[in-house]
Amino acid sequence: MKIMLADDEPSMQKLVKHIIEDGGYDFCLAHDGTEALNIIKDERPDLLLLDVMMPKTDGFQVCSLLRERGVRIPIIFISAKGDIVDKSVGFNAGGDDYLVKPFCPEELLMRIKAHLRQFERASEASLTISEGRIEIDIARRRVLRDGQLVSFTLKEFDILVCLAKRRNEIVTREQLVKEVWGDEFVGETSSVAVFIRKIREKIEDDPSNPRLLKTMRNVGFIFGLDS
Repeated sequence: MKIMLADDEPSMQKLVKHIIEDGGYDFCLAHDGTEALNIIKDERPDLLLLDVMMPKTDGFQVCSLLRERGVRIPIIFISAKGDIVDKSVGFNAGGDDYLVKPFCPEELLMRIKAHLRQFERASEASLTISEGRIEIDIARRRVLRDGQLVSFTLKEFDILVCLAKRRNEIVTREQLVKEVWGDEFVGETSSVAVFIRKIREKIEDDPSNPRLLKTMRNVGFIFGLDS
């Protein structure tokens, strides 16, 4: 994942670059707010660290403009000013967090990880997966076939989503059980075949000759028309 910093101070640029790369992330830099607005589309960062006091365009303005453009990645303000008024302005501009300088590297990384994790979950929750005549609406927990709602139990739906997210990849029985049932049921995989059969009856034209949800003998299952 890539983290962008927009900051005009060379010392802060060097410090944050070191923290980000040591944390295992890719790093890119904008030297001021105007540059951040110009390069963010090409750089496509997963999170933006935004200094507040910058020449040309300050951090609050940058955040507001990005939100107006539809940019939804997490934005963390970094500022030497930590009073409630500045924080309020930052959050009202569309920021997700506000970190006051000086800060410790561990806190910055913890906040980055937390916001990336939260953003990933929110993105997954709004995801719709389409394959052939099947549409899986994860946010609404529903499955459509040819535009018609198909009734799924909770476990059937979770299994289908698990497989659909790994479209055209083999998912083992053990992986499926761990994700859908949890670690405590990893050793129990015999019931998976029953659920797979029920799912096929709902999404396949010919459940005995499946095209969407196939069994890979002695390995696991694979979802996708091109698999």
